[in-house]
Amino acid sequence: MGNRRLRMGQYNRLQVVKRLDFGIYLDGYEDEILVPTRYVPEGVEIGDYLDVFVYRDSEDRAIATTLEPAGTVGEFAYLTVNAVTSAGVFMDWGLPKDLFVPFKQQRDNMLVGKSFLVFIHLDSQTDRIMASAKIDRFLEEDISELKEGMEVELLPFEYTDLGIKALINQRYLGVLYHGEVFKNIDLGKPTKGYIKKIREDQKIDLSLVEQSYNRIADSKTVLYEKLVEAENGMLPFTDKSDPAVIHSTFGMSKKDFKKAIGGLLKEGKIKLQENGIYKI
Repeated sequence: MGNRRLRMGQYNRLQVVKRLDFGIYLDGYEDEILVPTRYVPEGVEIGDYLDVFVYRDSEDRAIATTLEPAGTVGEFAYLTVNAVTSAGVFMDWGLPKDLFVPFKQQRDNMLVGKSFLVFIHLDSQTDRIMASAKIDRFLEEDISELKEGMEVELLPFEYTDLGIKALINQRYLGVLYHGEVFKNIDLGKPTKGYIKKIREDQKIDLSLVEQSYNRIADSKTVLYEKLVEAENGMLPFTDKSDPAVIHSTFGMSKKDFKKAIGGLLKEGKIKLQENGIYKI
């Protein structure tokens, strides 16, 4: 196969060269690689090609599987701690052998059952697949490709006092402030989002709704139309109302709701009382 090399911690397309009682062997260029029987798809013949994930077993041998891990080398993944030892922690990434985070690459409070964002990489000295919870050094520094208003994929991973930290497009870090969050966010579950603002210090503010300059005008229209339709021209909402209820009723964030109220108050179209909003 010339100078082709196995890509450890990645998917490889390899040819079946041998079948035995306990599995099949694939051509791994330098060595043959075992796929244990329980991971061999039905009907596979010698000469066929298989897409497999290649990693090292507990005895440090290269092994292949048709299972899909939660992430591959070069990716971030949100994983749960399975075991804590003096050497480091072991995380569940969907394979029989847990993913190791060495002690020096841990964060505080990595306890069994807790989940964290980690970066999966190859240890240059041992060629072993490892992970690091010290994610900052693996993020891209140059954010010039990001533009305000751009749609991005977010991976929310940690609650803070300000909001929720999220990974942007597997490369950058941003924050969803509490005022921008009006639905339940599952940490570790990818979701669509938008770049709201890129600050002078290069920090990135995120939003779950598309940024539109007409949004506040639209929000005012929606709110006023609901008031016109409402019995007695009254809606039982205030600036203390639950963001999720505001979103399900008006289709807007609480922040936009408050701005819409402010705009309608200025225009003299509404009055606010303790029990709700009234049309004038």
